[in-house]
Amino acid sequence: MKRIGMLTSGGDCQALNATMRGVVKGLTNLYKKEVEIYGFLNGYKGLMREQYKLLKPEDFSGILTKGGTILGSSRQPFKLMNVPAEDGLDKVKAMKDTYKKLKLDCLVVLGGNGSQKTANLLSEEGLNVIGLPKTIDNDLWGTDMTFGFQSAVDIATDCIDCIHTTAASHNRVFIVEVMGHKVGWITLHAGIAGGADIILLPEIPYDIKKVCEALDKRTAKGKGFSILAVAEGAISKEDAALPKKKRKEKIANRPYPSVAYDIADQIRDYSGQEVRVTVPGHTQRGGSPVPYDRVLSSRFGAMAAELIKKEQYGKLVVLKNNEVTAIPLSESAGKLKYVSPEDSIVKDARALGISFGD
Repeated sequence: MKRIGMLTSGGDCQALNATMRGVVKGLTNLYKKEVEIYGFLNGYKGLMREQYKLLKPEDFSGILTKGGTILGSSRQPFKLMNVPAEDGLDKVKAMKDTYKKLKLDCLVVLGGNGSQKTANLLSEEGLNVIGLPKTIDNDLWGTDMTFGFQSAVDIATDCIDCIHTTAASHNRVFIVEVMGHKVGWITLHAGIAGGADIILLPEIPYDIKKVCEALDKRTAKGKGFSILAVAEGAISKEDAALPKKKRKEKIANRPYPSVAYDIADQIRDYSGQEVRVTVPGHTQRGGSPVPYDRVLSSRFGAMAAELIKKEQYGKLVVLKNNEVTAIPLSESAGKLKYVSPEDSIVKDARALGISFGD
């Protein structure tokens, strides 16, 4: 009898259920009825507090298209994993104890960068762990694609598409603020797909004068409106040059709800144009996974099952050149995959006339 633990950690996304389904279908095909699935509730918290459900294969039926996660999720910052909880609980020891108490053969972790760092920590502590790359940000190092990313891009793109008609009707500048604190993959892809005129990313600090120059050029060409796709972590060249501590203080004391509103006010001051801001926010995490993510998640799940069968633990399932494979968790843990100004997709966007405000 194979005893498998499973948890979903960090921010939710559209294909968590689809991926768990893939793992379970793969395992039941390999082991028939000789497998038990223990689902930990609310991420690592459930593993720490022995909060779990013994699940049956039928519990995973009908969830391929269902967003969110049937297990619940929570954020457990990696930097606090070795810090006792408020009640004195030793978090790492508690997770190991739960794993051993249930006599698990493997723990499957669906999560992003922070979650996989903890997965690697548990692997180094002697547990059998398999990681599955979840994040709408597509910023997990070592994989070309994470599940949830394409679904988020589709929603952000649809928002930009909808904004186009009202922007054109009223001859306004519209800023669409897209999710992405540290990396700009969603904004970059949605911006190109939605026909944005300006794309501002955390990795390419902007100059507000350059942004306004790009807007003026469109006006001079008789274009009555403009669309800016702005990542929530977009940063000006001025702020990027500040020491990290001062930069954080300045952002924390900013008199605006977010960077999009700051940029909107600066555009009004520089150009006098009418500006509106739209923030789709957590809608980018919601709804059903798009077909691409359903296929990717199913493939990831099947690979996780194969790794368990072969007892190849301490691995992160990844997509490389459209092939699903696996790399050591230690190779990915603690690394982010950033957008580089030298990436071909950025150069292609510039060739299309899209401004990055730099």
